[in-house]
Amino acid sequence: METTRTKTRDIARSAVRGELAQVALNLFRRESFEKATFDDLAAAAGVSRSTFLRYFGTKEEVVLGILDPLGDQMTDALRARPADEDDWTALRRALDPAVEYFSRKPADTLALLRLVQATPALCTRLREKQVSWRPDLADGLTERSIFTGTSPLAAHVRVAAALDCLTIALEHWVDTDGRFALGTITDEAFAVFAAR
Repeated sequence: METTRTKTRDIARSAVRGELAQVALNLFRRESFEKATFDDLAAAAGVSRSTFLRYFGTKEEVVLGILDPLGDQMTDALRARPADEDDWTALRRALDPAVEYFSRKPADTLALLRLVQATPALCTRLREKQVSWRPDLADGLTERSIFTGTSPLAAHVRVAAALDCLTIALEHWVDTDGRFALGTITDEAFAVFAAR
């Protein structure tokens, strides 16, 4: 019974976070990330400042907190790849959860990415988030070394390169206003290294 109550509470908390984040994103687009304060965010959401702060500790978290699950999802996807698959292909497929997430609502995602690109604090925080995904992904790649012979150093380098391919694909996707499928752009970015 306690587990059901906890899950229900977690679902409710996640829903409230999502609603607050959407209100904040709309305000950030209208006003600017730098100008909007927590008081402004709370007022726009119709809650108290303390309530808003209960869900988000920083403005960066309001924008980028939605990406938190991607690290685990990509690591799980990597660990699920066939053991005899080459590392680079496995890493490309491991990014599918991120590509699918960003592609789900293209207009919203493009607006979010434009906000991030226009805001140095968000660029920095997104980079920190990507760096935090590296160790688990590298561990997942190293675990495959029984079959591929990948050293821990090589795993870290390949993971860093894969995440940079995703970053550049996202930037290109924004630059082209989402005219091309993000998955296709990501494949093209990966192909640059595969061809060498």
